[in-house]
Amino acid sequence: MIEMPPLQFAQVNGIRMGYYEAGPKSDKPPLILCHGWPELAFSWRHQIKALSEAGIRVIAPDQRGYGATDRPEPVEAYDMEHLTGDLVGLLDHLEIDKAIFVGHDWGGFIVWQMPLRHIDRVAGVVGVNTPHYDRLPADPIELFRKRFGDSMYIVQFQDPAREPDKIFGSRVEQTFDAFMRKPLPRKDAAEAPSVAGVGASAKTNLAFPQMIAAYDAKFDPRTPILSPEEKKVFVDTFTKTGFTGGINWYRNFSRNWQRSEGMDHMVRVPSLMIMAENDAVLPPSAADGMEKIVPDLEKYLVRDSGHWTQQEKPEEVSAKLIEWRKRRFG
Repeated sequence: MIEMPPLQFAQVNGIRMGYYEAGPKSDKPPLILCHGWPELAFSWRHQIKALSEAGIRVIAPDQRGYGATDRPEPVEAYDMEHLTGDLVGLLDHLEIDKAIFVGHDWGGFIVWQMPLRHIDRVAGVVGVNTPHYDRLPADPIELFRKRFGDSMYIVQFQDPAREPDKIFGSRVEQTFDAFMRKPLPRKDAAEAPSVAGVGASAKTNLAFPQMIAAYDAKFDPRTPILSPEEKKVFVDTFTKTGFTGGINWYRNFSRNWQRSEGMDHMVRVPSLMIMAENDAVLPPSAADGMEKIVPDLEKYLVRDSGHWTQQEKPEEVSAKLIEWRKRRFG
């Protein structure tokens, strides 16, 4: 198993954040690697090793609500202002002027927001699976409900009784057994993406809490992505922390939408969009038309990869990050 660099801590934006750092401190601009749900800085272990060995400085935080980082109580403490503010605080702590922000899954939503909110701290952006899109015409939760129904996981996550948190929290190993696998080969091409930016087909079963509740690994034909030692890192961590911190990010979809009214969504920094051919929730088609609001955009398709791209195809993702970073930033 790849060893992580030593865990360090920083006081940022009113919380204590745990983060990992590798590569030469003199290298500029460094890469800040932002994980998704339900993940950790550990999700970037392959990239931390490969990029630092290529002479690139990398920093990977456990973000607010996750792992070694604080988990504030109020739901609105997980809105986009806080999540992007945490990354600015991390740059301040490390005395870094500007960075390239790389985000997978939910981390992708955050990194595309960085140049909209904190342009003076952003050298470039890389989205992994998660596209950038303009402000939606309606509240995202209403759009999700309309397209996918009440059982769609993001709609369920709005439940004030926090039933999904309990389902995942009481079945931590089942959760990672079920999620962290390569998809089966797909027979059908994905439908066109929805306006909500989750590009899943309306036929896709997105009732994740119920899927986890009924899941038995014995009957799962898909290949696990994690070794037993790697899975243990996720299981041990989420057994300690629970899932509420991360799910609170989803509970701010409506708030983030309301508060982004009037915001210019144009991304004015060099950008790379890494897409995964077989991601059922964020398919490559979800990135169609991004060029309109990300003028300096390069797209790269990782073939034969599902959603957990940087862990499923680590060598390819690392090689692309190194190549793009060196070509665009020297």
